[in-house]
Amino acid sequence: MKNDDSGKVILVTGASSGIGALSVRALARAGHTVYAGIRRTTTRNATAVAGLTRYGTDHQADVHAVELDVTSQDSVDAAVDRIFAERGRLDVVVHNAGHMVLGAAEAFTTEQFADVYDVNVLGTQRVNRAALPKLREQGSGLLVWIGSSSSRGGCPPFLAPYFAAKAAMDAVAVSYAAEVLPFGIDTAIVVPGAFTTGTRHFANAGAPADTDRAELYDRRHRPLMDDLGKRLAVLVPSDADVAEVAEAVARLVAMEQGTRPLRTHIDPSRDGSEVVSAVADRPRPRRLLPPHRTGQPAHRRQLPVTPH
Repeated sequence: MKNDDSGKVILVTGASSGIGALSVRALARAGHTVYAGIRRTTTRNATAVAGLTRYGTDHQADVHAVELDVTSQDSVDAAVDRIFAERGRLDVVVHNAGHMVLGAAEAFTTEQFADVYDVNVLGTQRVNRAALPKLREQGSGLLVWIGSSSSRGGCPPFLAPYFAAKAAMDAVAVSYAAEVLPFGIDTAIVVPGAFTTGTRHFANAGAPADTDRAELYDRRHRPLMDDLGKRLAVLVPSDADVAEVAEAVARLVAMEQGTRPLRTHIDPSRDGSEVVSAVADRPRPRRLLPPHRTGQPAHRRQLPVTPH
């Protein structure tokens, strides 16, 4: 479906695969112009770019790959500048770029912790600093943050750097929500559960650099480490589809300004994050957030999600 006058111009970061790639396609099907932020478009991710191009041709979708590395401010600035040069506006930013690591917390160096924060937290700040001046000038916009139920739900071991970074990103998103609202900019946090299929989080996860310490933990926890993905999969219904996260993003974009819920949980395993968020979000200052967005879980009424 081609973009029309009602379509929005959207940037999705981390769009080479998984939730990012699915979101690009779901948004394009809804009639939007979508820029897929992908790093190393001519080398490592050239296949992903080719697949996106084919999708656009086959479905007459207005999709475009744009070189974007969230760890580089120059790269982010260039991507946003290109979108404005080509379209004259930017309506929605989907913060999806992220990196997972898997292993004993002690075995990760401080530099590795910092690298995970750089992608998952500082990356969103770089994108915001590039995009928000233009959104503020427009007087409208939407920031969609792809979070994780691990921020407040059940947290299995051996994912500490990733979980810590996702929790930090969530805190940043909540603070931004109140700060950008007076400029006409909405915030929506999408909270996926532990989908074990449909993404390459575990396959692409980084490992601890301190192999000696990692081995000490492996001796005690090897059965748990080897079966972590399988153990998580047992908690997820067999019909769980990570594409539901992308569809939730598309529904949020379609909603009227000022009516979007602060959080939308897509968690087939029901790990408790939704319950904790309902309590944690309740004290949000009513003078900063509209009343309908402070009393969670209002999102259940505003954005129904089919339960598993």
